This record gives sequence, C-alpha cells and structure tokens, in this order.
Amino acid sequence: MSDRAESLRARLGEARLLLLFTPGLSSDPWAALDAALPHVDAVQVRPKPLGDADPSAPLAVSEARASYDMARGVLQRCDAMGDCAPLVFINDRVDVARALLPAGLAGVHLGQDDCPASVARDFLGPEALIGLSTHDAVQAVEAAEQPIDYLGFGPVYATPTKGYGRGLGPERAWVVAETLELPVFPIGGIDVLRASELQRVGRVAVGSAVLSTTDPGLAAQAIAAALGSEPDRG
Repeated sequence: MSDRAESLRARLGEARLLLLFTPGLSSDPWAALDAALPHVDAVQVRPKPLGDADPSAPLAVSEARASYDMARGVLQRCDAMGDCAPLVFINDRVDVARALLPAGLAGVHLGQDDCPASVARDFLGPEALIGLSTHDAVQAVEAAEQPIDYLGFGPVYATPTKGYGRGLGPERAWVVAETLELPVFPIGGIDVLRASELQRVGRVAVGSAVLSTTDPGLAAQAIAAALGSEPDRG
C-alpha cells in the first residue's frame, strides 16, 4: 500500500464527523460550509438537484458537471486549510472521482443502486477511498465483503430530507459498528441530542443539523462534542 493510501485510511479511521454538503439545505451553502469545515473530519459532496442544471444539456453531462464544479469548490477551500483539511468525497459519480483524485479528492460514496463497488475499485485504483450506503444489518454485513473502506448506515432516525418516516434506531447502529471492522457512519435525522445516543459508535454523518442552522460552525462543534472523545466500545 502506498504512503498516500495509508494516510487516507488512517485519517478515515480517525474521522468522527462527516458533513453531507447538500447546498439546498442552506440559504448560503458556501458560507455555511466555510463555517463548518474547521470542525468536520470529512465532507461528502452532494450536488444540487438536476432541475437546477442547464435544461438544454444532456442529463448525464449536467449531473457530471455539477458534481465536478462543486467538488472542485470544496477542494479549493480545503487546500487553504493545509494538514487539518477534512477528507472530501463525491457522491455517486465515479467518473468525477477519478478526474479529481489528482486534485486531492479522497474518493467516492456510493448508494445501493449506484456503480458496484468492485467496478468502482477497478476504475479508481487501490488508493481511493470508497464508501457505501447501507439500510439494514444484512446490507451492512454484505458490504463488508466488498472492496470498500467505510459504510453509511441508516436512516437511524426519521428524516424528512430523504422522506423516511421511521428510523432504524441507534441500537442497530451500535450493533453494526461493533460487529464490523470498517468505520460506520450512522446517518439520518441526527442532531446534537441524538448524536449523544451514538457515542458507542463514535461517528455520525449529518447534513441539515449543520447546514440549516444559523451558526453551522457552532452546530458542528456541538455535534462532535456530543459524540464524546472517542468511540465507546464498552
């Protein structure tokens, strides 16, 4: 394994707060991102809905360009932070991930209906980090057998962002995190109060709980503090 690959995986192993950068969650998304960046360990870039793209452009081209431009914008902000910059992932787009790996992108986050992880690994190579969303314990266990580096697990709580009226509950996130060796990021409906219920996992992924607040930096700090100093495996 190369030095870069080892460094990326070491940073991923220490990551606790993953920000889901979805611009539609904030009236001023770039300002919200700037405030939050010093307090998060990773950013998953989730571009604007395709309805905001140029209607005359082919669908795939519009999506790819939106993803590319947004990820570049996040990377430029992270470059200015030096060694304390968070890891940056692009959502779904393996092609954009490959284009931006030389610019410092850490990798790609895939959903259950996206490019298979094995294909993404062959396309991106051994250094890139690959995450995969899972929605129950069976999917999580199956995902651990694939060439990925971390899991998203949820929704842990009900979340209007994705239209889930019920969540899986923090107990299932505890079990998955304690069963698997991969880093597991619970997702879905997590705020500062609910983050404290996930101390046994020690990691969370959040979007609106940071981006939709009046003080995104303070919100990110509070969520990180609610997780405790380190994962509680006891």
